[in-house]
Amino acid sequence: MFWWILGALGVLLVAVVIHDVVQKKHSILHNFPVIGHFRYWLETIGPELRQYIVTSNDEERPFSRDQRRWVYASSKKENNYFGFGTDNDIERASDYLIIQHSAFPVSSHSHDDSYSLPGGKVLGGARGRARAFRPNSLVNISAMSFGSLSAHAVTAINRGCQLAGALHNTGEGGISRYHQHGGELVWQLGTGYFGCRDQDGNFSLERLVDGCAKNPVKAIEIKLSQGAKPGKGGLLPAAKITPEISEIRGVPLGRDCISPPSHSAFRDVDSLLDFAEKIADATGLPVGIKSAVGEIGFWRQLAEHMAKDSGRGVDFITIDGGEGGTGAAPLAFSDHVALPFRLGFTRAYREFAQAGITDRVVFIGAGKLGFPEAALFAIALGCDLINVAREAMLAIGCIQAQRCHTGHCPVGIATQGKWLMSGLDPAHKSTRLANYLVTLRKEILELTHACGAVHPALIELDRFELVTSNTSTLSARAAFGYEPGWGGPHASAADELSALMNR
Repeated sequence: MFWWILGALGVLLVAVVIHDVVQKKHSILHNFPVIGHFRYWLETIGPELRQYIVTSNDEERPFSRDQRRWVYASSKKENNYFGFGTDNDIERASDYLIIQHSAFPVSSHSHDDSYSLPGGKVLGGARGRARAFRPNSLVNISAMSFGSLSAHAVTAINRGCQLAGALHNTGEGGISRYHQHGGELVWQLGTGYFGCRDQDGNFSLERLVDGCAKNPVKAIEIKLSQGAKPGKGGLLPAAKITPEISEIRGVPLGRDCISPPSHSAFRDVDSLLDFAEKIADATGLPVGIKSAVGEIGFWRQLAEHMAKDSGRGVDFITIDGGEGGTGAAPLAFSDHVALPFRLGFTRAYREFAQAGITDRVVFIGAGKLGFPEAALFAIALGCDLINVAREAMLAIGCIQAQRCHTGHCPVGIATQGKWLMSGLDPAHKSTRLANYLVTLRKEILELTHACGAVHPALIELDRFELVTSNTSTLSARAAFGYEPGWGGPHASAADELSALMNR
């Protein structure tokens, strides 16, 4: 009898292994058959365990359990509501964001988010770029390179962008065949100029033009720095460099791929603008920059140059918060270099507002903005578009294991390991990403309607305040030193947006 039971258990175990390996929905079960179920069982009883033994729903970092649950549920089109009221300690939280709703909210029968930029703004339009355009999505995917991410992850993201009508930033690793599944691209140029470099590693305009002609590139982004490691060049460990990555980037096998901390094609604000104009003239595309915010002198000089010289300028500026983090980095850089998004963006934006040229630039925000309240606040501060990265990784299955720098991501996202990668099904995960993007846009619009406006660009900054103690709050306008008229509602937006809502 014992052997019959043992045999039955063996057959059952084999059946479970086969099921886990064959199924496509869960990367963890595919990559870790049988034992992967414990992760889901523990997750089921997690609230009870945490309530009495471990941590609360808001203590984990960089994303809390509440935030991850919202992304997971949204990406799966499951119930993403929370019951029994907030578990946040609002009265004692420092700088806790509060949104002032309207007594007369907008009643909307639809969630039409097919338009993104506020009235009058076109990406590249202020400078008359030949291929200027208006993005279809308010929320787009921030820079994450193939090489840092797996082929299956990049494929899933690109397909998801196509489904949701969002832009897909390539990251500085260049354009791969995994970026060619229908999603439109923002080609990021880092200091290594991967995909458009000559044999000596210098920038090649000819190769850039050729790459733009062969791929669905909608804009060029010059990366000065990123939130994960501001002021430090990128690093792709040798263990992650496959022959394919070596060919795409033009770097040798068996050696770490190191991007220098600064660009060789320009050295200051003046030559940066020359570089941007050279690219725009050759491609016809909108050209912008991405940077975290450190010393403010650069932003002041950039605003002054663009205000004095209308013939040169960047079409968009992506501000990355110091809390950004898809790239692996030394702890000191992750924790202490560059300002967090709210402080960094407002200081940089203020320089352009004082120069009177915010209408010439499309401002893009990045840095933990993939949640409705954070995105809406960023738009009120002056952002025209929102970029998300780690939230997109969560949508396609990231479990916040924080092993991105090791090459052993258990869900097949930040790895080049074939077995681990095989657990991520691009077709299934692309739908999850699209669901997340659509849900995020819908809930941003729902918050907007609750505030009595028809579009996020029309939300006044005065609608936001920060709880400073259990007896007082501070208006967002006062907290960040904004004068009336800075930030939302964006210039010339009201008439056009009202017409769009009533069409």
